[in-house]
Amino acid sequence: MPERPPATLRVAVAQLDMLVGDVEGNTRRVLAACDEARDRLGAQVVVFPELSLVGYPPEDLLLRPGLHQRVLEALGRLKRGIRGIDAVVGFPHHATGGLYNAAALIRDGRLMEICHKQHLPNYGVFDEKRYFAPGTAGCVADIAGVPVGLTICEDVWHPGPVTQAVEAGARLILNINASPYHVDKGSEREAVVRERIEESGVPVVYVNLVGGQDELVFDGESFVMDAAGRVSHRFPAFEEGIFPVDFDLSAEVPQPRPGLCLPPLALEESVYRALVLGVRDYVTKNGFAGVVIGLSGGIDSGLTLAVAVDALGPERVEAVMMPSRYTADMSVEDATAEARALGVEYHVIPIEPAYQAFLDMLAAEFAGTEPDTTEENIQARCRGVILMAISNKKRKIVLTTGNKSEMAVGYATLYGDMAGGYDVLKDVPKTLVYRLARYRNRRDPVIPERVLTRPPSAELAPDQKDTDTLPPYEVLDPILQMYVEEDRDIDAIVAAGFDEAVVRRVAWMVDRNEYKRRQAPPGVRITRRAFGRDRRYPITNGYGRRP
Repeated sequence: MPERPPATLRVAVAQLDMLVGDVEGNTRRVLAACDEARDRLGAQVVVFPELSLVGYPPEDLLLRPGLHQRVLEALGRLKRGIRGIDAVVGFPHHATGGLYNAAALIRDGRLMEICHKQHLPNYGVFDEKRYFAPGTAGCVADIAGVPVGLTICEDVWHPGPVTQAVEAGARLILNINASPYHVDKGSEREAVVRERIEESGVPVVYVNLVGGQDELVFDGESFVMDAAGRVSHRFPAFEEGIFPVDFDLSAEVPQPRPGLCLPPLALEESVYRALVLGVRDYVTKNGFAGVVIGLSGGIDSGLTLAVAVDALGPERVEAVMMPSRYTADMSVEDATAEARALGVEYHVIPIEPAYQAFLDMLAAEFAGTEPDTTEENIQARCRGVILMAISNKKRKIVLTTGNKSEMAVGYATLYGDMAGGYDVLKDVPKTLVYRLARYRNRRDPVIPERVLTRPPSAELAPDQKDTDTLPPYEVLDPILQMYVEEDRDIDAIVAAGFDEAVVRRVAWMVDRNEYKRRQAPPGVRITRRAFGRDRRYPITNGYGRRP
């Protein structure tokens, strides 16, 4: 056990990846982390993320009485098993007034304090008011002789709870969180905590969850901020770990001693690592043997394959090329080159026999009509059937490859390229797809350069290009940013400099394709407004008008 300097409080930040609903497994992880924090780090207190016993977000599992019985049993195990160190653990607490999002301070067989979350987020991906009652009082606990305020996630985004704790004597705040990732979220958290410190004059330990949970990714990146609002510690993003922080107690307000303080990640690296973690946890936590991907030779499937290999290793990834009569030779060549570069199992299954069989079957039904998107969609659906058959036979989940730009305007085929279990790029705009591919290639050039430079195409018709149907992505993506993520009306987008006819058409495409998105697989959320949990739009509505 490393020695602590005199007059020091050593806090262990347990930035862990918990499995929602696995109370027994999460309890084992808490106990093991307590032992490690005490024996290896010499900490006096170890702090876990929000709702650490049940994982976050537990959603309607909170309505099951059996879950709460397991939580009670888990608290009993923790009281019996935690010795020689204090532990701050998040859990759902049934008490007078309802169910509370709570934090418990456990010490040598006793629940010393229970703190209830006061501010319940009910926006974006959060719906805590569906389950929890709000707490009403601040919470201060004595830890190794230091009065410490305990707050929970959203509480630090509002002045009240921290102020209450400081007025009750707290000289340090421990804030436990399950704060999901989106681009620039880390800087937002630090800005909010700095506001609370300016009001209160005490340091804050911000402990965040890490891991993937369905669409959400929790990035960790826990940090410590001193009483002057300076970040003294910033722990790894997208990685588990138990990290020590020493506070000098010689002054009136505890002062964090210098420690690990990593720089924030650049945008491309943070998004890429979020995708990797989201895929790894979704596939692994749901017990799939691996993944299968339709590899077209295009940028989206190329990036998806790279993410999958980085998340799971090449041995758990299978790529399938399914050329048609319209597939260019370069597409087959580029897909083959990437599969070989990444070392994945790779197969070629032409769809021509299945496609021709469908055309023959439907010849009488289609008599007197001209080819259109119907025939294009049949090709995509042939591929969907092949991938789902492999998935069923080999217990490998299909990773779909549609990006946010395509999902927004419905440039995808139901039961075709949308068929699968998880969409890695669902919240990644097409222009960012290119940036991420170039970022990945800087580390190891696995995506052929020609894939990055050739015009994107679905290759479902002769000489087809995406721009035959859509505005250039450099135009489309900013419009989608304003319309989907910022909720700007058409007039405001036009006033920003975009052609009115283009804006009206894009908005119409977004609105009319809500029914498709309702049937799309989940995917990693990386923006502040993703389809699904964030943006819930009525399929049937009279707000929008045809362009």
